[in-house]
Amino acid sequence: MARASKGSLAIVVTTAGLLGAGPALGDPLQVLALGDSLTAGYGLARDSGFVPQLQAALDARGTDVVIVNAGVSGDTTAGGRARLDWSLTPDIDAVIVELGGNDLLRALDPAQSKANLDAIVATAQARDLPVLIAGLQAPANYGAAYKAAFDGMFRDLSVQYDTLLYPDFFAGLRSTADRASVFQADGIHPNQTGVALIVADILPQVEALIARAQP
Repeated sequence: MARASKGSLAIVVTTAGLLGAGPALGDPLQVLALGDSLTAGYGLARDSGFVPQLQAALDARGTDVVIVNAGVSGDTTAGGRARLDWSLTPDIDAVIVELGGNDLLRALDPAQSKANLDAIVATAQARDLPVLIAGLQAPANYGAAYKAAFDGMFRDLSVQYDTLLYPDFFAGLRSTADRASVFQADGIHPNQTGVALIVADILPQVEALIARAQP
């Protein structure tokens, strides 16, 4: 996530085909990564961001899938919701939703953020697309009530819609004692090394999403 003055988060969404449609025989599955700067690869070389590193990890495992980068730096849950319909092209087969970081930076009401995420997941599922929700964890200084509402909205939506859930996008970095080794100078966006750790940790959930998208 980024402070408003230093750039903003990008989140990732992947989708599995429109209603009644699926990938043509022999065609790779396409997963839409709808998100903010964390998905877009803010501050990183073209091949070092989340989507390119995730693609490389899947390629190395022989997985026939294309990750479509729909990350927009600074995007909020409202922004992701607004561009969802034209992002869900007919060739999309699954969705990873990783939004909410910029809502958090702006201290927006979690109820508002949850309503936007609800609409995103509902739209994807109406098109028969499996969803992976990639959440975030609010810091304690936002207060206990805000943190509980923000952290809980990802879990609540996952239960409501029976989606896959990766509760904390930064989980792969939590055990790293030296933050400078995994974050860029802003202390918010992961560097190339940090992204690699994130990809390694989230990969099993992405593979589970791909399995759900198989025809």
